[in-house]
Amino acid sequence: MTKDFAKAETGARTGADERASRRFIIGEHDFSAPRLEAGLYIVATPIGNLGDITVRALETLAASAVIACEDTRVTGTLTHRFGLKTPLMPYHEHNADKQRPKILAALEKGEAVALVSDAGTPLVSDPGYRLVRDVLEAGHKVIPIPGASAPLAGLVGSGLPSDTVLFAGFLPQKGGPKKTRLAELAAIPATVILFESPRRLGATLVTMAEIMGPEREAVVARELTKRFETFERGTLAELADKFAGDPPKGEIVILLGPPQDSQEASEEDAEELLRQALKEMPVSAAAKQVAKQTGLDRNDLYKRALDLKADGG
Repeated sequence: MTKDFAKAETGARTGADERASRRFIIGEHDFSAPRLEAGLYIVATPIGNLGDITVRALETLAASAVIACEDTRVTGTLTHRFGLKTPLMPYHEHNADKQRPKILAALEKGEAVALVSDAGTPLVSDPGYRLVRDVLEAGHKVIPIPGASAPLAGLVGSGLPSDTVLFAGFLPQKGGPKKTRLAELAAIPATVILFESPRRLGATLVTMAEIMGPEREAVVARELTKRFETFERGTLAELADKFAGDPPKGEIVILLGPPQDSQEASEEDAEELLRQALKEMPVSAAAKQVAKQTGLDRNDLYKRALDLKADGG
């Protein structure tokens, strides 16, 4: 337990010290944050441009007893920018079992705890939901403080349909599981949003073109809200060619347009989906999965899967 967090847990922020600590700065102006009711506050922070922080987020961070964050150095840059004095507590997947009881103890004492990620909205593609579940099971309140989100920023700037959307997070790193996951996503009638590492981007786009079709519409959004923000739009084949060289720098969001014909997959499409599924699962499970993806008859797919299996497919 850090000295600052121990101070917060013992209720040492009282009187004049507490009033002074519940302050934040925007530009040359100093503000006082109102008191918070007890609870876990899920606070969205900027994904790049620090100017994207909301006033409500600043008030929440200033008035909390402690800020639980992935990396105190990253969050420290934010708190320094806005003159926040709230103690920081590292909370991530490697120390969660040790830190979670401290957060629950603070909530039990009637304190407000803020949870932030390094960037964007917490719990989006991170394990913070386990803390939320434990907090709810213990009978405490969970209060979302909305704000910046990389998937939404990428979506609204992509030009792709936004009426039906699937956020699929990070793809598996290894080839077999990655192909299986992409095959599962191929026929979904929605704009699909993915995160990917810059160093794997080129190879991933090639695999996506192979499985989902080279003419499928897609967008690669890079460095969202930052100085060198870019949106590269085109087909999967065009994007695979564009990013075939040295990997780009910065955070990457891939947005995949919905299939042009989302009614039924062709026999050729279904066969490719079966081939990918059979690499990871038995015939019956593969037929069931592809039937769900395509709307084709499960029994027909089962017979075709048996033939593929017999042929070594």
